Amino acid sequence: MSACLSVCLPLSVWLFEMRIPNCFSPCSGYLWFWGIVFVVSTSFVWFIKTESDDSHDETEGVLSAYWTLWKILKLPSVMKLCIILLSSKAAFAAAEAVAGLKLIEYGVHKEQLALLAIPMVPLQVVLPILVSKYTAGPKPMDMFLKSYPFRMLMGIEFALLVWITPKMQLADGTFPAAYYGLVLLSYAVHQVALYGMFVSVMGFFARISDPIIGGTYMTLLNTVYNLGGNWPNTLVLSLVDDLTWATCTEGTLSGQACQKPEQREACKSAGGTCSTDVDGFYVQMVICTVFGLFWFRFFRKRISALQDLPESAWRIRAK
Repeated sequence: MSACLSVCLPLSVWLFEMRIPNCFSPCSGYLWFWGIVFVVSTSFVWFIKTESDDSHDETEGVLSAYWTLWKILKLPSVMKLCIILLSSKAAFAAAEAVAGLKLIEYGVHKEQLALLAIPMVPLQVVLPILVSKYTAGPKPMDMFLKSYPFRMLMGIEFALLVWITPKMQLADGTFPAAYYGLVLLSYAVHQVALYGMFVSVMGFFARISDPIIGGTYMTLLNTVYNLGGNWPNTLVLSLVDDLTWATCTEGTLSGQACQKPEQREACKSAGGTCSTDVDGFYVQMVICTVFGLFWFRFFRKRISALQDLPESAWRIRAK
């Protein structure tokens, strides 16, 4: 199930990018095509699939479903898992949320970065299938623990990529083919670590989910996991300017701070140049990396302990 979830989404994007169909605008065509596929496939399942007796299912209504979710969240094992899920991706936030924007800031066209994403789609389809062989079994999170330091290392590599970008820019403002090859290779290797973590987490969710409420359990855990990636990204994006030290040189505003976008515009309008003294991106990289090292040291054994818990630790009981 975890491999299926990881494969189907990038595969659908790739099929559309290969012009299926070729007569729609990008967004409307994508939604129209897969909307039809969804209706047809759902109708097909509706006609051929017979329902089994679901009298054991506790989620017989909306309020009952939310009450069941609340009881799941109160389980000690789930509370510990949620803490892990909500904090695990903070170590990668700066590299994965800000690095791409820094490349664009240094002159890399976003259209070129978008084109580089297309070769990644076949890799995103194949990787979950390969990784799932190592996540099937009683301890799927072992792959998560192996991929975590590797993903942190790729974050440092992203920082180095951002650092060398201005140095590889040609006189006409473009970049050589070797630079784009380096970016493509960096993204490809990063996908290995990313999917190593993602597929292992999805496999763990599938193993511990209480069958009494079906996919609701997995949806809850997956929502927490996604939230664990969204809040760090939002935080680093909002703080990158505040952690940057920049000074306006020359012009009537010479010597004044210009780390904010409006301050940079004012400096430029006054005939000056905004010179960056300390880039907030690198400050965030140091903070996130140090956090990741402590996080991994603290939670590594605790994640292994969660895998060793019996199934009863993940089950809700009627009261």
